[in-house]
Amino acid sequence: MSVRESDFDGSFYPEDPMQIKALITTFAKLKAPEEALHPRALIVPHAGYVYSGLSANLAYMQLDRPYARIIVIGPSHRVPFTGMSIGLQEHYATPLGPLPIDVAYAKTLQARFGISYAPEMHHEHSTEVQMPLLKHYQPEGRVVEIVYGHQSPAALSELIDAVLEDQNNLVVISTDLSHFYTEAEANERDAICLKAIEKREPELLHQGCEACGKTGMEALLICAMKRGWQSKILDYRTSAWASGDTRRVVGYASAVIF
Repeated sequence: MSVRESDFDGSFYPEDPMQIKALITTFAKLKAPEEALHPRALIVPHAGYVYSGLSANLAYMQLDRPYARIIVIGPSHRVPFTGMSIGLQEHYATPLGPLPIDVAYAKTLQARFGISYAPEMHHEHSTEVQMPLLKHYQPEGRVVEIVYGHQSPAALSELIDAVLEDQNNLVVISTDLSHFYTEAEANERDAICLKAIEKREPELLHQGCEACGKTGMEALLICAMKRGWQSKILDYRTSAWASGDTRRVVGYASAVIF
């Protein structure tokens, strides 16, 4: 059995499963969903759980039914490349237990959209940090991991649109927002990203949004606009909420497309 081993347990998130469960419980007590929105897609952050875990957890708490598969799409932070890579290992290791990867479905997408499999692209935290949360909230689910580099939002949107033709699929777009501004500056820049999501207007992202996963966000918003789906911001905060340092922050948000 081929396994995508964890690279960031013990750094971005705990390697002890009980500590992960304790964090999830704490996050749920701090902020719970105001209404059930029946997601087709989520936008979630990917920093260390202590900073962005509350926002991400709030999105995953929206999952009100089991999904056949969850397609997790995130930007590459470590290896520059053009295009996309789709994971083809059999299981994704998490401290909460292995998540099966839907290899047959991944190969179908690979053939249809001409996606490569470059193993070095999958040592990526933007996708990995989602997996323990998915194991907790979708214990019987299967995942497909897609990491992208320089990629056309329009082409990625075609893939997302095809994936969402299946009512039993969920798409997770992984992104943080602005990096290393003051709290006030981050709020101003991140407001552009939030407005684009709220209005489902992908072109607004090009008016100053500095999200590292902006390509994924734009691709999803193109799809949502085409399908007439709704969107809602669930949470916005910066790293200052956890660190207390407002001089140099990172922005995080979670949202649901329904």
